[in-house]
Amino acid sequence: MKIINKFYPHALAIIGFVLISLIYFYPVLQGKQIFQSDIVQYTGMAKEQNDFRASEHIEPYWTNSAFGGMPTYQLGAKYPHDYIGAIDDALRFLPRPADYLFLYFLGFYGLLLVLRIDPLKAFIGALAFGFSTYLIIILGVGHNAKAHAIAYMPLVIAGFILVFRKKYVLGGLLTLFATALEINANHFQMTYYLLIFLLILSAYFIYLDLKAKEYNTLFKSFGILAVAGILAIGANATNLMATAEYADFSTRGKSELSFNPDGSKSTSSSAMTYDYITEYSYGVAESFNLLVPRLFGGSNHEALGTDSSMYEFMVGQGVPEGQAADFVTGMPTYWGDQPIVAAPAYIGIIVFFLGILALFADKRKIKYVFLSGAIVALLLSWGKNFPLLTDFFIDYVPMYNKFRAVSSIQVILELCFPVLAIMGLQTFFKLEKETQWKALWQSAAVVFGLILVLFFSKSMFHFSGANDAYYLESYGPGFVDALKADRMTLYSADLLRSGFFIVLVAGVLWLFIKNRIAQNTAIILVGLFMVSDLFLVDKKYVSAKDFVSARDVEAPFQETAVDAEILKDTGYYRVFEVNGNLSSARASYFHKSIGGYHAAKPRRVQQLFDYQISKNNLEMLNMLNVKYVIQTDKEGKEFPTINPDANGNAWFVNDVKLVNKADDEMRMLDKIDSKKIAVFNINRYRSKFKNAQLKKNLDTTGTIQLNEYKPNYLKYSSNSKNEGLAVFSEIYYENGWNAYIDGEKTDHFPVDYVLRALIVPGGEHTIEFKFEPEVIKTGSTITLISSIGMLLLLLGGIYYERKKSLKSEV
Repeated sequence: MKIINKFYPHALAIIGFVLISLIYFYPVLQGKQIFQSDIVQYTGMAKEQNDFRASEHIEPYWTNSAFGGMPTYQLGAKYPHDYIGAIDDALRFLPRPADYLFLYFLGFYGLLLVLRIDPLKAFIGALAFGFSTYLIIILGVGHNAKAHAIAYMPLVIAGFILVFRKKYVLGGLLTLFATALEINANHFQMTYYLLIFLLILSAYFIYLDLKAKEYNTLFKSFGILAVAGILAIGANATNLMATAEYADFSTRGKSELSFNPDGSKSTSSSAMTYDYITEYSYGVAESFNLLVPRLFGGSNHEALGTDSSMYEFMVGQGVPEGQAADFVTGMPTYWGDQPIVAAPAYIGIIVFFLGILALFADKRKIKYVFLSGAIVALLLSWGKNFPLLTDFFIDYVPMYNKFRAVSSIQVILELCFPVLAIMGLQTFFKLEKETQWKALWQSAAVVFGLILVLFFSKSMFHFSGANDAYYLESYGPGFVDALKADRMTLYSADLLRSGFFIVLVAGVLWLFIKNRIAQNTAIILVGLFMVSDLFLVDKKYVSAKDFVSARDVEAPFQETAVDAEILKDTGYYRVFEVNGNLSSARASYFHKSIGGYHAAKPRRVQQLFDYQISKNNLEMLNMLNVKYVIQTDKEGKEFPTINPDANGNAWFVNDVKLVNKADDEMRMLDKIDSKKIAVFNINRYRSKFKNAQLKKNLDTTGTIQLNEYKPNYLKYSSNSKNEGLAVFSEIYYENGWNAYIDGEKTDHFPVDYVLRALIVPGGEHTIEFKFEPEVIKTGSTITLISSIGMLLLLLGGIYYERKKSLKSEV
């Protein structure tokens, strides 16, 4: 009975999380799926991989359907011995995206329990965290990996706290499994931001232990955390090693070029420029969006009503009322510093109010850890708007320059403030009545003061957005004036809204102080108002209208007449969709495309596009074997163009131009005839150059024909009188592709900046390229060993705790 009494509140909480997750995303109960724009692009990118897996029952680890060819390590590849992934699958048993919302709730609930919050308040706090607007929005647009990683953050933090509190077994095991799940979520940017917070948390406990001269305790804590971290990393070794290997090949790696596409000198060796890293920088004043949702207009696609200035303007211009009403359902009211915003990053005014209450009322020093985490995250989210800190992190903090969209570090703030809020809520009810009143009016004064300052500062803002010049030119000054008027309306209305919620919560707490309502009633009312505040904002941006039939999600791209025409050609070739450039995976869904959509594209392919293809160097399309180009006519209708000059799958060249650096290699492509000449960078692959024995006047009379194609396997037959240099229209990737001539492994090497080449002896030969990445084999072995270690530690921990429990009973 004691065990039941101990665990039933937690069981009720978990059941509640399941029900609320399903209710919020109730269309999943009808078999519908949420339409996520990023997942649509992923579906296009991963189509060939998924089809191959379904038919061959093995992983290809390579796809030729995107960017001319790339590893699938960041496209949902499945690895051997991924037992952590199996645990994660078991935890995410609900239909997507309800599964991620459930994980939000569950992880944060666990953290609050570790912080000694009682179950009712922990339940409310978990809902407040899970319904934080940004966390819901990323589910709406399809940032699933990001949501996944965020969901496990609280449990990692909880594990750290337990270890530092000398709960070594429980804390060590929680840290071990939570960290393994966090890494397995495969969003290293979020994990990196978590590490920044863990450094702050660790510094706090180091200070406490040093102050108490508990050196042995400190060493023991770090020893346990080190073992947990090593095994967690080891259990994800395959993915980590493969990703690290690919990172150097991607746009996250260093560029070898010292000049920009316009010919100017490059000031950075990073493929990711400062502007690209800081493009999504949060505005300093925009930070108040955290407290007032549409202070800066909300989003780039805000729904306005028939009482809006824009509606009146449209009707005044003679637009029928029905059309005007439809038009104002997606207005660009956002006027902050970021290029695109799907919704404000609103943490909730009540969450903020209770967080301030914690600073006044809670005596636990750990509150300053969460306050510091929130402040650091906020300052870093300003990006280029706070260059003093941002430039330091980009230049000197390891790995920080590998990530873009610096504003997303606010997830740490969105985690820290709900913690402070629930700490404040719990502490409030433990105070003496006089102290309660003091903490209440001080907190109310701070929050109301901010709201009043913002209200009376309205005249200081211009309410002009970055794209208003375009709207002025396209629609005239009346349109822009109406847009500004609606922005001002949203500004004032949401300030009043936030003030109203503070009045409600402060009123409830005041009634409790005056003994007009019971404690549980007050807690439930505060929780209801807090969650309702967030819920109402969330529903403006992610709701039932975003769900579609399962088929529309599983097959998001419809075959067009152009696609059908191209697919009549059953050969192996590539397609270039001009409108997609390198930012759409639509063509990848149907064809072998040189385009695609990915946050870490193959760097050299991206550079080939920026430096050559975008400048209409058609020779680059020829050497990539682009046989079809999808273009659009003046009426917007697509049509296919056949490229008769495509080089084919492979060809012999008669000359090799030797260069010494990447700059010369790229410049040589400006005027190359790729059918006759190959460009080889001696310094890029000097070891292969020694074996290649490249020479002038090579035999070009031979032929090479592709006989068999799989994503990870290519088989050719060659026939030539003399030795020749064959160039293949395949992307060169050193770590995995092996070449074989008549079954014997032989060297191949890079040419023409992105392609692969091979010396072929005279006569008839069978040439094979096999993708055999050693990183998968090595990583899988490490993963297996680490997983066994985790299992042994788990069993040992259970045995130890059981033995200790029996001893205490005696």
